[in-house]
Amino acid sequence: MTADPERRQRLLGALGGVVAAAAGLAVAEPAAAAVRPESSPVAAVGAAAVDLTPTAVREWAIGQFGTADKLVLTLGILAVLAAVAAAAGMLAVRRLPARMAVAGAFGLLGAAAALGRPGAGWRDALPALAAAVTAAGMLWLLVTAVRRPRGSASGGAWALDRRGFGRLVAATLAVSAGAALAGRRLGAYGSAGATASRARFRLPRPAVPAPPVPAGADLRVPGVSPFLTPNRDFYRVDTALVVPRVDAGGWRLRIHGEGVAGPLTLDLRELLARPLVEHDITLTCVSNEVGGPYAGNARWLGVRLADLLREAGVRPPSEGGPADQLVARSVDGMTIGTPVETVMDGRAALLAVGMNGEPLPFAHGFPVRMVVPGLYGYVSACKWLRELRLTTFDAYDAYWVRRDWAARAPVKTQSRIDTPRPFARLVPGPVAVAGVAWAQHRGIERVEVRVDGGPWREARLGAADGVDTWRQWVWPWQAATGSHTLQVRATDGTGAVQTGERAGTLPDGATGRHTVTVRVAPGS
Repeated sequence: MTADPERRQRLLGALGGVVAAAAGLAVAEPAAAAVRPESSPVAAVGAAAVDLTPTAVREWAIGQFGTADKLVLTLGILAVLAAVAAAAGMLAVRRLPARMAVAGAFGLLGAAAALGRPGAGWRDALPALAAAVTAAGMLWLLVTAVRRPRGSASGGAWALDRRGFGRLVAATLAVSAGAALAGRRLGAYGSAGATASRARFRLPRPAVPAPPVPAGADLRVPGVSPFLTPNRDFYRVDTALVVPRVDAGGWRLRIHGEGVAGPLTLDLRELLARPLVEHDITLTCVSNEVGGPYAGNARWLGVRLADLLREAGVRPPSEGGPADQLVARSVDGMTIGTPVETVMDGRAALLAVGMNGEPLPFAHGFPVRMVVPGLYGYVSACKWLRELRLTTFDAYDAYWVRRDWAARAPVKTQSRIDTPRPFARLVPGPVAVAGVAWAQHRGIERVEVRVDGGPWREARLGAADGVDTWRQWVWPWQAATGSHTLQVRATDGTGAVQTGERAGTLPDGATGRHTVTVRVAPGS
């Protein structure tokens, strides 16, 4: 055989490997839809990768890719799979059994990842195994077309049946596309009950409605985050590659553990029979760098968590209760540990069902999630809630604590310049420097701005909407020609000034002062 035909044969083998892998993943789609979306090989391997990724790497990914980190991870998994499939396809041209073994190994890897997910059963392994069998079978057909011999069966020269190979590739891709589409539709049908349950859900009237947002809370400065963050714009940081879609009709919450008089199980109707309160609360992610976007403010509707715990017989440690940690567990297995004393100290800690006048979006925890003002989300804001267990911090480490984050994490005082943006080009004259500041459950008393390291100048604050929300601020600056550095700091309701010491997000939230550099020039 000449070098050129051999090279073509290997390239076609690589293409066959990729096409076979695509066929396997396509078949896995309807199989996963029939089992549960989390059992999809890509979703299961991705979730396992998230669990195994070092904290520093995950924080880097969030910093680089933001809320697109899950998409990047999924594309990365697919790219690695394509590379391995291409290499195995080239190998299979000469050693077909070896490629079959590779397909089997990847199937077992996907099955193991699916079985390792919380709440998994034996059926969760089926999509990965179906993918492996399909990929191996399709590769056998494709490689057979690539390496069909000319002459005697005992092994004459090899010939490329490119026309037959091309027809087989086209047919495989067409069938794969159909299988993937069928899987998507079946998945949509499978989640139709959850979608319909949310569409039917009507928020009850609160027994304690939130007062109207004070006039002047929203300064309406162009470029500044709105006082209430629309649901579609609210940040989302979690580990769920597939957003759980929970049917409200089948939702249950179990409360049990140390200090509980008797285990309590509630469905949604029973939960909503209790008085509901409405409260404006700003949430912040611990992964938020100084000046970062992972903060949002919403009007939440829900049941007071402290009232529900007392109904179950729970007492905080200050009253002699044996449990100091409340472990919330979501339907996807995430565990979040919250200090019992904090959720029962009188603040508006809620089991929320509504967000900005609507039922919770699926991406934000429908039908029920926790919201606790004053704590970072990883120790308070469990979405898709299904269980509350009373225990101690000594006895149990929740998901993020096992990954080197602090067990207790009150929100740190922060401020952010929303406008002007970093590296903005401005014209000389009046410029509105503005943004938001937050110190949940302590409130913001003052915001100050300085230019080029000069004296601090007090900004004008928007009206306060309690101590649990951020406050907008604006400072009028007479911009002069040149390059300038703007910096902001806030003072919270206790009189503590935001520190200028820079620290990263790990282990309990970033510190430092947000700084932006701008250029001022005539005609910019």
